[in-house]
Amino acid sequence: MGLVSALLTAPLAPVRVAIWVGELIRDEVDRELYDPGVIRRQLGEVDEDRAAGRIDPAEADRRQRELIGRLIRPDR
Repeated sequence: MGLVSALLTAPLAPVRVAIWVGELIRDEVDRELYDPGVIRRQLGEVDEDRAAGRIDPAEADRRQRELIGRLIRPDR
């Protein structure tokens, strides 16, 4: 039965590969988006930008709230 099922499901192989690659990409994006080390670095960059006057305090606060929200998101 293994040979028959392999022959019958062979046309679906590209779809399975595409799904697998998509899942790998999604996992890596999630890892980058919610990694505490990355978020800490980005918070530091916001502080540096605010101190250097590259962004105004309101924008810095907005960015910090967004980053902290990612850090403490309830579904993780």
